[in-house]
Amino acid sequence: MTTTMRHDEAVDEDAAPRRTTVDRAIGWILTVTGALGAVAAFTLAVEKIHLLTDPSYTPSCSINPVLSCGSVMITGQASAFGFPNPLLGLGTFPVVVTLGVLVLAGVRLPRFVWLGLQAGATFALGFVFWLMFQSLYRIGALCPYCMVVWVAVVVLFWYTTLYNLRHGHLRVPARWRGGVDLLVDVHAVGPALWLLVTVVLIAQAFWSQWQIMLS
Repeated sequence: MTTTMRHDEAVDEDAAPRRTTVDRAIGWILTVTGALGAVAAFTLAVEKIHLLTDPSYTPSCSINPVLSCGSVMITGQASAFGFPNPLLGLGTFPVVVTLGVLVLAGVRLPRFVWLGLQAGATFALGFVFWLMFQSLYRIGALCPYCMVVWVAVVVLFWYTTLYNLRHGHLRVPARWRGGVDLLVDVHAVGPALWLLVTVVLIAQAFWSQWQIMLS
C-alpha cells in the first residue's frame, strides 16, 4: 500500500507541471483570441456607426474593391440576426477574455463553464464559416477586421475543443483516446490547415480581381 501511495504521489507530482503548463497555454489562448476579437468587433461597430450617420463615409478598412469593409457592412448578411454582427462580438469576446484571465490566475473553472465555452465557440465557428461563404461567393468582398475575427474564432474553437477532450470535459470512448492524444501532439496542424485552405479559396474566388489590381 505504501508503494502504491508513493507511486500515485509521484504520478501526481509529475502530472502537476504538465497540467499547469497546459492550463497556462489555454489561458493565454483565451485571453489573446478574446482580446483580438473584441478589438476587431469594437472597431467594426465604430465604423458601422460612422457609416450609418454618414452614408458617404469610407471605412478605414476599405482598401480596394476586394478588401472593402464598406461593401460588406451594407449587406443583409452584416446584420444576420436583425442587428449589426459586431454587437455579438462585443457581448461575447470580453467573456472569453475574462475566462482566460481567470485560468491564468489559477482558477479551476467547473466543467459546465468549459462546456458553455465549447457551445459558444462551436456556434461562433458555424457562424464564421457561413460569413466566409457569404463574403467569398455572395457579397464578393472581404472585410479585413472580419477576417481577424475569423482567425480568433477558429483558434479559440480548436484549442478549446482539444482542451476539453484532453481533460474529459468532452467525453469520448476509450478507443478514441489515442486519436485525441495525436491531435494534441500535432495541435498546430488544425489552424494551419484551415488558414491554407482559406487562402486558397480567397485566391480562387478573387483571382480575376487580383490580376486586374496587380496588372
